[in-house]
Amino acid sequence: MIDAQPSSVLRADARRNVEQIRAAAVTVFREKGFSSPLEDVAEAAHVSKATIFNRFGGRIGLIDAVIDDVVAAELLGVIDSQRSVPDVRNRICSYVGAIRDLQYRLPAVNDVLLQEFPDSEPLMALCRVGGDFHADLVAEGHIAGVLVQGFLPQDFQALTIDNALALKHGGRPSRADYDRRTGFVLGGICR
Repeated sequence: MIDAQPSSVLRADARRNVEQIRAAAVTVFREKGFSSPLEDVAEAAHVSKATIFNRFGGRIGLIDAVIDDVVAAELLGVIDSQRSVPDVRNRICSYVGAIRDLQYRLPAVNDVLLQEFPDSEPLMALCRVGGDFHADLVAEGHIAGVLVQGFLPQDFQALTIDNALALKHGGRPSRADYDRRTGFVLGGICR
């Protein structure tokens, strides 16, 4: 006869598994993005991939559980910090530099911008916040006369998406080349 473990021990093991998976997911997703193989998360957490599905329901549930720790706080922080920049031209330049820096440092940002996981409500909520900020920034930029004529909020979206695609699928340039190209982007949209 096999002795069954008390349910409180199982619950403690389950809680420990959940915390191990969350910690591993934060590390893996921050380093490699939300598209990272779940096997990488399972290996880092010392659990099976099946345990991830049992505890989180799969990739979307896991993304939803860790998105704040992986990317949301930093992405929202960039947007919030830019709102306090008083000069519109400086705000636009600072935002473009900050968002491109975040895209370079944190691959999961690119998964958010590319809307790789549209079934993740928290991920899509971040996209809506970014879209609203772009709309405000473009309106203010045109009122102040610092954006080139015809530049639209969708153009901000396209610039970040183009950059996300290049970083995700085209290889990472050196940081110096990347920062130099950020200057070209700014030179093309600001007066």
